[in-house]
Amino acid sequence: MRRRATSPTWPWAGPEPDARDRRSFADAAPRPFWLDSPHAPAARPPLGGHARADLVVVGGGLTGLWAALQAKQVDPALDVLLVEATSVAAGATGRSGGFVSSSLTHGLANGMSRFPEEMPLLERLGRQNFDRTVVAVGQFEVDCDLEQTGDLAVALEPHEAGWLAEEARMLDDLGHDVELLDGDAARAELASPLYRGALWQRSGAAIVDPAKLAWGLARAAESLGVRVHERTAVTRVEESGEAVTVRAQGGSIRARQALLATGAYRSPLPAVRRRVVPVWDYVLVSEPLDAARMNALGWRRRQGVSDVANRFHYYRLTAGNRVLWGGYDAIYHFANGIGEQRAQRDATFARLAQHFFRTFPQLEGVRFTHRWGGPIDTCSRFFAFYGTSRGGRIAYTAGHTGLGIGASRFAARVALDLLAGRETEATRSRLVRRRPLPFPPEPLRWAVIGATRAALARADRRQGRRGLWLRALDRLGAGYNS
Repeated sequence: MRRRATSPTWPWAGPEPDARDRRSFADAAPRPFWLDSPHAPAARPPLGGHARADLVVVGGGLTGLWAALQAKQVDPALDVLLVEATSVAAGATGRSGGFVSSSLTHGLANGMSRFPEEMPLLERLGRQNFDRTVVAVGQFEVDCDLEQTGDLAVALEPHEAGWLAEEARMLDDLGHDVELLDGDAARAELASPLYRGALWQRSGAAIVDPAKLAWGLARAAESLGVRVHERTAVTRVEESGEAVTVRAQGGSIRARQALLATGAYRSPLPAVRRRVVPVWDYVLVSEPLDAARMNALGWRRRQGVSDVANRFHYYRLTAGNRVLWGGYDAIYHFANGIGEQRAQRDATFARLAQHFFRTFPQLEGVRFTHRWGGPIDTCSRFFAFYGTSRGGRIAYTAGHTGLGIGASRFAARVALDLLAGRETEATRSRLVRRRPLPFPPEPLRWAVIGATRAALARADRRQGRRGLWLRALDRLGAGYNS
């Protein structure tokens, strides 16, 4: 029989992962499930020589794609060119869990801790953005397995049930469709012996195949006239009279304006680099579950799920009834290390597998077919920030820290409005006008992030009690509270 956690409250106490945990992913393909797809498009050509455009977008993830598409929708005559260092969706987009949220602040609690007076506005803008994302998917016939299933936040310890009750009250006040579930009701939705309660948010939450979403948006943008070049890594951006020049492998682009959507990858602008660190997140995807195993789980309403600890897991079903299971560990490598060799980490995969089988003992014997990691663009406020440079000719957005699939469309539109000098409810908000605290330089950056990770883990083991370090970060406006 599989071992059980020894702590009466913290579910992850006990021995280290064993050989059974490692066997479950031993044969898994070391690549993202979403990108290992027959739907992947043919490679687009790299930039060759020199080009001109009205707007150049740097980055072929969801933010960059939404920016290119919306720019052409606003002004069909605009000449838009998008460059991507590898291939469309190959970065954080195609390595994500595929959760679409209406939240612009990585959760209501995180937003309330920073901009409480603006949350009614930000929630309204977020819901509006979510609805327009769904409309755009239909309008452009993007086949991305979109399911508006809602979100299930689950409590694994008694004190977390209290957190969910407070969250339910705030969400209800802001107009969301929510239901607070006790342990029995939570287990009726998804059968785990660990569940002590749950909050089901039916509004503003969905799941999607993120790579198929990105590929569909790229095709839609090209249908409107956007030029897309892959395998074109940008090295720097320069002022050039009344224009900007983007230097890249294989050539350069001279444009009136540039929009930078580089996410966790190195930005050409120091103002962005100081405020973003790449934190590595890891994911397992199971083999397809047969009818017997699906019946043993329940999960008939197919919600996206996460637990609510500081070090949390997120999980969902794919269109083919595989379980995607990720999160918990968040790994920072010294000096913003981001090489592809970091995409595989046995210790984290073993821990994820162990936690998976503790959560769902009825799935004992299930094998994982895919395992991967990817960098998340983390900033000190844990949701996207915005700015302009070079006299307003360059706009940028970065720092989603997860939950960027839904917020990416909003971020792209804000960046376009900043370039155009358009004043909107969003651009007037403190969310857009204020930027997060920068991270310190190395080696202090490494030490601060390490101390924060340790403090978060300690709080989880101690019924959520935040120690001196976390309380100090809270006072500085850099505390994690999502």
